[in-house]
Amino acid sequence: MSPAPSPSPTPGSPGSPLSRRRLLRAAGVTAAATGAAASGLGIPRARAASRTAQAAVEVSASPFPLGRVRLTDSRWLDNQNRTLAYLRFVDVDRLLYAFRANHRLSTNGAQPNGGWDAPNFPFRSHVQGHFLTAWAQGHAVTGDATCRDQANRMVAGLAQCQANNGAAGFADGYLSGFPESEFTALEARTLSNGNVPYYALHKTLAGLLDVWRLLGSTEARDVLLNLAGWVDRRTGRLSTQQMQAMLETEFGGMNDVLCEIHQETGDPRWLTVARRFDHEAVFAPLAAGQDALSGLHANTQVPKWIGAAREYQATGTTRYRDIAANAWNICVGAHTYAIGGNSQAEHFRRPNAIAAYLNQDTCESCNTYNMLKLTRELFTLDPERAALFDYYEQAWLNQMIGQQNPADAHGHVTYFTPLNPGGRRGVGPAWGGGTWSTDYNSFWCCQGTGLETHTKLMDSAYFFSGTTLIVNLFLPSVLTWEERGITVTQSTSYPVSDTTTLRVTGEVGGTWPMRIRIPGWTTGASVSVNGTVQNIATTPGSYATLTRSWTSGDTVTVRLPMRIVLRPTNDDANIAAVTYGPVVLSGNYGTAVPGSPPALDAASITRVSGDSLAFTATAGGARVSLEPFYDAHGHTYTVYWRTGGAGDAPVRLVNAGSGLVLGIQDMSTADGGRALQWHDSGTADHDWYLVTDGDAVRFRNAHSGKVLGVQNMSTADNAIVLQWSDNGTADHRWTLLGQGDGTYKIRNVHSGKLLGIENNSTALGAFALQVPDDGTADNRWRIEGAG
Repeated sequence: MSPAPSPSPTPGSPGSPLSRRRLLRAAGVTAAATGAAASGLGIPRARAASRTAQAAVEVSASPFPLGRVRLTDSRWLDNQNRTLAYLRFVDVDRLLYAFRANHRLSTNGAQPNGGWDAPNFPFRSHVQGHFLTAWAQGHAVTGDATCRDQANRMVAGLAQCQANNGAAGFADGYLSGFPESEFTALEARTLSNGNVPYYALHKTLAGLLDVWRLLGSTEARDVLLNLAGWVDRRTGRLSTQQMQAMLETEFGGMNDVLCEIHQETGDPRWLTVARRFDHEAVFAPLAAGQDALSGLHANTQVPKWIGAAREYQATGTTRYRDIAANAWNICVGAHTYAIGGNSQAEHFRRPNAIAAYLNQDTCESCNTYNMLKLTRELFTLDPERAALFDYYEQAWLNQMIGQQNPADAHGHVTYFTPLNPGGRRGVGPAWGGGTWSTDYNSFWCCQGTGLETHTKLMDSAYFFSGTTLIVNLFLPSVLTWEERGITVTQSTSYPVSDTTTLRVTGEVGGTWPMRIRIPGWTTGASVSVNGTVQNIATTPGSYATLTRSWTSGDTVTVRLPMRIVLRPTNDDANIAAVTYGPVVLSGNYGTAVPGSPPALDAASITRVSGDSLAFTATAGGARVSLEPFYDAHGHTYTVYWRTGGAGDAPVRLVNAGSGLVLGIQDMSTADGGRALQWHDSGTADHDWYLVTDGDAVRFRNAHSGKVLGVQNMSTADNAIVLQWSDNGTADHRWTLLGQGDGTYKIRNVHSGKLLGIENNSTALGAFALQVPDDGTADNRWRIEGAG
């Protein structure tokens, strides 16, 4: 979110401001849901009872309430503890300053804040809602009494401000750090100071809602409903045309939070108000599956998508479901960097433009925070879709864990995550949080969502559906399934190790299933119980289902083999990130600043320690150390490398369905040699050079020199894929569509069909065809270094 120009102590940036927030739905589930989604993101059949309102669509899987999952010693726990230290430290009176000053109350001698909460900053008072949520989450997760007391004190101060509206000249229920007249100007479309009033109001509503839900504060509830009532009265007098015009100004997740208030209270009034914030200019293209994101401020949009997912649950209107699902698919497939973040300078660029925008101001943290929220919501509707949590892990591990400064006792965070060659965390455009956040002189949007992120790092590790336990994330933690008297203790050094164990204790008797995510990036995964390998399917990009009659003390061991995989950018196959399992590796360049992506010899990447993810490689003719990007602090780094193309290292195309590699029948060098899948036997016909061709690539076979194409330039389903002389026809061009799980769909530019395998076969020698996009695993491919 870029601030408006202002004399604030934190320099402003020209242009309209943008947005951020976090409304964690800490589902207070007590009754089990049953059933599963019918297919895709179809209407599921059952939902856990946690809300007052009856949902029109029942979710198929539910997260455990905060507090049921506890982190144990790990990098994740360290992040949480640093954030809790800051939440205990911060002065509530300073956070109340803007509200008290605006509502004509004494500021109790407190100093004003700087940065985005300075007295002259347009949307001052936006960050306090983040603090309310983080305090509530901190108490729910750890029982921290100081967090509880800080939240209650803040709510009491806000209640006093709201009660003084008559003296301040504001309408009943209003609550903000800036005058109510800002909304008058917004409605008249004359607001020119860069304020985003509803964006700020959304944060306050969301924070109050979380304090009510997680701490049981009736005072927070009353303040919340009074403020929501003000929103209803204010927007209820506007015509549809006036409302849609007003929605051109960033408004955060107003549809999201009002829909949640509806579900919490059971009052349909709030759903009516929520739907007034449906932004049709954004929703219409998404409902039609169209990518119209280019040029839009990224995180202005993502909260709207979360709201659409919630509105689908509340109303059963499938258009809302389509908007949310299409938005996720488009954003992850065409706008997402290898670390899971999106946007450059806070804006979406043209589809698939990744290598073109490796800048200092990439991957705004708030965008990723909200994409994780959207992913979580979609998973509750479609828990069979493992790719959702493959993406979640990608972003949560590689960007969000590393956004916090491990050298800072208060866990301050970055705004952007630079991906330029020679980038460095904590360095970037000054207006947008180029340095680390501070105690009192920054308060950017990303500082607020950072507080929320690092007080709920475990909230999506486990879900349940009826008696089924779903394991989505691999981290040291303890799950207490109170309703069933079961405890699950997960012990692991993952991702340093490829193994995790889950020890099940308590009243575990009876037969019930445990579903374990098998990431799309792994092959050869195994699941053992008490040392015995189980004969169950462990297909990459799916869930392994372990159904057994459990005994207290049973220990499940999950092994997820990892290897080096290249992740080419969608727009330049010669530029790629390097991953090991779920981990993006970056090169440590000390204080040097490479001017362009260094040329990496992918075959030279070597792990040098079994106790850490330390690697070495040759890049630009010199040795360089590689390490997990989440640990890249205090030095410059490179995430993207020049890795492919003619004259550089070739790659292997590994089919996600079969695990076999793409080669040429009989190692033919002739035009018309058919492409097929085979064991990775090391022959040259299994090696392909990725040659960038505008916004697409050509696959040149290392053995024959021919390129991959389609017989007779056919546009039909199931046309034969073969090698041919490089004569420049459109069927020789392919686009790479990242799927968020380390795999790609490879789409033919001429036909629009995907590279797949005949009849989804996993057999040796099955031929490659161009096939429709039917979502099967044979349509997805991993791109791995050869050799």
